[in-house]
Amino acid sequence: MTRASFDAGLQQVHNDLLTMGSIAEKQIFECIEALVNQDCEMAEKVIRNDDLVDDLQRDIEDKCIKLIATQQPLANDLRTIFTTTKIVTDIERIADHAVDIAKIALRLKNETYITQLTHIPRIADIAKKMIMLSIDAYVEGDVEKAYSTCKMDDEIDIIYKEVFNELLAVIKDDSEAAHQASQFLFVCKFLERIADHTTNICESTVYRVTGEQIDLND
Repeated sequence: MTRASFDAGLQQVHNDLLTMGSIAEKQIFECIEALVNQDCEMAEKVIRNDDLVDDLQRDIEDKCIKLIATQQPLANDLRTIFTTTKIVTDIERIADHAVDIAKIALRLKNETYITQLTHIPRIADIAKKMIMLSIDAYVEGDVEKAYSTCKMDDEIDIIYKEVFNELLAVIKDDSEAAHQASQFLFVCKFLERIADHTTNICESTVYRVTGEQIDLND
């Protein structure tokens, strides 16, 4: 394999990575829409489409293995391939959390909500932005964008603490509402984990570009 064909193969992997990230971002949007609107059909769609992400993960990993097998990559190339396989795992887990939220939407489909869901969509909007910005930063090799994307996690933490305290008060004061409030807490926790996975992607970007392994999940 020539260098040109190697670069073309790597570009295809990055294109697939962007596609995978776009699907995961859409999964987040749709699972929150399903939850807010109690839309069972959309929730079931999110669950079905998880296979699309899983298939892309396997395809990208196979392409990475072939790139290693058909040419002796340089050290920087190896870092790129290695971090790509790490990132697809993070994206796959992001999509899994979207499925988790969709299942909660189905669980609550016949219940009257104890509160208007305003905080959860706000957290989801930030998480969606983080997903695509983190992947863009990786493909572009933009360390500054990676760092700035991680800072958005602070916004999620602030909203999460606010909604956590509100729902915890509901659980303490109203035993009948406790089950539903706990389900909303799970949703917030899944969204927080999604943000953590985007932070992992940003860490992979820094490692790919600089060779430095850092921890941005603080």
